[in-house]
Amino acid sequence: MKSPNHKRKYHKVLTIAGSDCGGGAGIQADLKTMSAIGCYGMSVITALTAQNTRGVTGIHAVPPSFAADQIAAVFSDIGADAVKIGMLYSAELIEVIAQQLKIYGAQKIILDPVMVAQSGDKLLQDDAILAIKEYLMPLVDVVTPNIPEAEVLIDRSILGLEDMQTAAKSLAGYGSRSVLIKGGHLEDSDSTDLLYLTGEDRFVRLDAQRIASNNNHGTGCTLSSAIASYMARGDDIEAAVRKAKTYIQNAIRAGADYTIGHGHGPVHHFFEFWQ
Repeated sequence: MKSPNHKRKYHKVLTIAGSDCGGGAGIQADLKTMSAIGCYGMSVITALTAQNTRGVTGIHAVPPSFAADQIAAVFSDIGADAVKIGMLYSAELIEVIAQQLKIYGAQKIILDPVMVAQSGDKLLQDDAILAIKEYLMPLVDVVTPNIPEAEVLIDRSILGLEDMQTAAKSLAGYGSRSVLIKGGHLEDSDSTDLLYLTGEDRFVRLDAQRIASNNNHGTGCTLSSAIASYMARGDDIEAAVRKAKTYIQNAIRAGADYTIGHGHGPVHHFFEFWQ
């Protein structure tokens, strides 16, 4: 019989985010992504949402102290090779989560500053914006805002690639090791994302063909979880972002032909395993 020290180990990723009972975004999308990429996914649920492909009909926030209990339960026993942070809802919750991540010395943290659902429903209280910048961004390796989220964080419009570069540098000033601004909301024929590596003062442009699909619910959750998963498996920031970009493009493309619900459907997380 083999010694316990010789047993195989999982690549472990913790997602701290809201639950989407419709399964397309949030915790559910995160865990699907982590599984598809070959990681062991764990979750800290920050809020329960009643939502489907059409929109969000209710939000029940988890008390910050219980979110802290969940983080403690994971880190005191299992640990995590990477952490993805999604929907946080309130400033008090953000501060508590930041404190817990520091207590346990969490590494490879990816922050998706979720503010609005695909349907347009608001998922973040107004006082939480400052808390994200003050408490969380100094801790993270990659922050992944889309154009509207980046505009809120820097309080000015982003109209093209030059504005994306300026915004990325501004956001990096809050302390993250890198900033990935997702350009999907720009009205271009391609979907161009821009990665800014703070320590190297270097931009990486990530171009991809825009895929026509109504099934785009949970794309931000999926991308950030993919980055966390690849980093948990040992990739550096740039390599993880490149692989995650390829993964989400394939997931969107594979899910485009499916019909589920009557609004914005999900991407196909397990395209490599079944069609």
